[in-house]
Amino acid sequence: ISTQRVYVHRSIVDAFSSALVSKVRDLVVGPPLDEATDVSSLISGAETERVRSWIREAVDAGATVLTGGEVIDGVLTPTVLRDVTAEMEVCRSEVFGPVVSLIAYDDLDSALDQANDTRYGLQAAIFTADLAAALRAARELDFGGVLVNEVPTFRSDPMPYGGVRDSGNTKEGPHYAVRTMTRERLVIVQA
Repeated sequence: ISTQRVYVHRSIVDAFSSALVSKVRDLVVGPPLDEATDVSSLISGAETERVRSWIREAVDAGATVLTGGEVIDGVLTPTVLRDVTAEMEVCRSEVFGPVVSLIAYDDLDSALDQANDTRYGLQAAIFTADLAAALRAARELDFGGVLVNEVPTFRSDPMPYGGVRDSGNTKEGPHYAVRTMTRERLVIVQA
């Protein structure tokens, strides 16, 4: 899994964008078996072209490519998009590619509404020093997991992990695996 949509308060979106782009440009693109590689090719050329077409569609609709979006030696370079809207495929569907969309917001109400405006619901995260905002996000974000000050790609195997809506209707983890692989049977013995 990967982080796909990042909602950033408008007051810091420029600084955040610059810092993120700097880090993304440091990622090593290369062969999948090279241990130094951070990002490699997608499963097929068709998938690479699909993701590129979604990037082009977003740009045509007003998004800006801050870095990436090129194919070098068959690998789509890590891409940061800005000014993405909910109507764009890169925002409303699962990309399954090295693309992250930055979306500016003005207040927490707007950020929560936009984050929930999806048919998916695996995990979400909020980064904040405001405990009240964190607890509100935990209550209002409609996802299988909500993390505070931790990336949404984090998982702990002993904890329940799973989504809602089109991200699934079950949970993973040892407890759930045991339940899934157990056949319950009733036996009654009358003395």
